[in-house]
Amino acid sequence: MPELPEVETVRRGLVQAMEGRRIERAEVNRPDLRWPLPEGLAERLGGARVTLLRRRSKYILADLDTGESLLIHLGMSGRMLVSGVTLGRFHLDHPVPQKHDHVVLHMEGGARVTFNDARRFGAMDLVRTDREAAHWLLAGLGPEPFGNAFNEGYLVAALKARKSPIKTALLDQHLLAGLGNIYVCEVLFRAGIDPRRAASRIAAARIAALVPIIREVLSEAIEAGGSSLRDHRQADGELGYFQHAFRVYDREDAPCPACGTPIRRIAQGGRSSYFCPQCQR
Repeated sequence: MPELPEVETVRRGLVQAMEGRRIERAEVNRPDLRWPLPEGLAERLGGARVTLLRRRSKYILADLDTGESLLIHLGMSGRMLVSGVTLGRFHLDHPVPQKHDHVVLHMEGGARVTFNDARRFGAMDLVRTDREAAHWLLAGLGPEPFGNAFNEGYLVAALKARKSPIKTALLDQHLLAGLGNIYVCEVLFRAGIDPRRAASRIAAARIAALVPIIREVLSEAIEAGGSSLRDHRQADGELGYFQHAFRVYDREDAPCPACGTPIRRIAQGGRSSYFCPQCQR
C-alpha cells in the first residue's frame, strides 16, 4: 500500500493539472470502490474549482470552491494518472480508456485526471472542508512527520510507556501519520535500533534522534518519486526509484551495507521486518 512518499509524489504530480482549475465534467463509472462512492459524486464535482491540493497522512485532499473536499485514498493498486498536459519536456497524450478507469475528471484547460484501480481497494469521498478532521478516515491521526507538532519532546513522551516493539509503535497512525512498513524498516536501520526492542526500553536520546532520521528518509524517498514495488506509479505514469536505495527492506540474506552481515527478515504483526542483527541493537 502506498505510504507517505508515494502519496506525496502523486499529489505533487496532480498540482499542475488540477490546482486552480475547474472540473468541467466528472465521469463516475461505478457506484463503489472499497466503499460506496458518495451520492451524486459526478454532479457535485462537475463545475467545482480545485482551490488547493493537500495531503493528510496517506490521503490526498482536493479542496473545492463548493466548501467540500474530495478525499482520495489510493489503496493497494489505485493510480491517479494525468494526461493532456506537458510535464517537463514531455506532453502526455490521453490514453485509450481502460477497464479499471473508475473516476475520470475532465479539467479546465484540457487535462484529464483518471483514477484507475484494478483491485478496487482505493476510496473516494466528499467531506465538508471545515469538518474534515472528524471524518472517520482522518479522525485520530497523529501529527505529520514534517509538521511542527512532531518533534523530539513529542516522540519521547509518546513512546515512554509503550511496551510494544518500536517497529509496531512507529506504524501506529495515531502516534505518527503516514509512516508505513518500508520506511520504518529503513529508519530503524539508520538509527541502529532493533525493531524488536520495546519502545519504552529505548533511551530518550535514541528516541529523539529518530525525528530527524524519519524526516531524512521520507525526504529522500519523495525526491526519488517514492518506491515502486508492485503498483505505485507517479501521476505521469513513471515509476518511483527509492527502492534502489533500500538498505534493508526486501533485502533478506543480502549483505548489510554497513557491516556485511546478512539481512534478516522476521514477521511482526503480520508484516515483514528487515534488519541487520549486527548493526541494530
